[in-house]
Amino acid sequence: MSLWGTLTGKKASSTSSAASSSSSASSQDTAPTTSFQSTPFDPTTAQDVSSFLGNTSLPDPSQLHPLAGLNQQTLDYLSLDESALSDLPGSRSALPSRGWSDDLQYGTGVTYLSALTLGGGYGMIEGLRRTPASAPPKIRLNSVLNSITRRGPFLGNSAGIIAMVYNGINSTIGYYRGKHDSANSVVAGALSGMLFKSTRGLRPMMISGGLVAGAAAVWTVMRKTLF
Repeated sequence: MSLWGTLTGKKASSTSSAASSSSSASSQDTAPTTSFQSTPFDPTTAQDVSSFLGNTSLPDPSQLHPLAGLNQQTLDYLSLDESALSDLPGSRSALPSRGWSDDLQYGTGVTYLSALTLGGGYGMIEGLRRTPASAPPKIRLNSVLNSITRRGPFLGNSAGIIAMVYNGINSTIGYYRGKHDSANSVVAGALSGMLFKSTRGLRPMMISGGLVAGAAAVWTVMRKTLF
């Protein structure tokens, strides 16, 4: 080996490559000659889903429930007093009531929606009457919408406030008297109507109180007749 070959390692690499080629040749000579033969697939021996699901080692799904294992005969259920209906005489109405809170919500909501609908219908008729028949459709539609949005919310808000005050006064009178009757409704209607117009003077107060008292009397007669 020359000095240049020692420094570059060319001869050594050629020697190693020759050795690797000879080892690969010898391994090829000694490779096994046996061949692998696969067995044919038999569909009857395959396992299906039923064999997996039918395994007894799987847990019972009913035992995964949070209340599993509890004795239902010894459970104590909550008994809420607020769920009991009102037992005051004369408190039965169109809807089941548990007390003054239910009367306040039902009465105020139904009165507001009814007055809003009536006000919107009156506004629609007013808008159609105020617009000439020869006006363009856009002008007629604009007039109708303006009348509806002016009359409907005004009447709905006014009736909702009166109904809220009426139910509060009626429930208070019924609580202290121990019963709900026609006198409670009429007095509550008169007071709520007068309070609604209390800033307009004595005459508007009396007119408003009479109207609301009359409406309360009509509602009382209807409730006795229908319910």
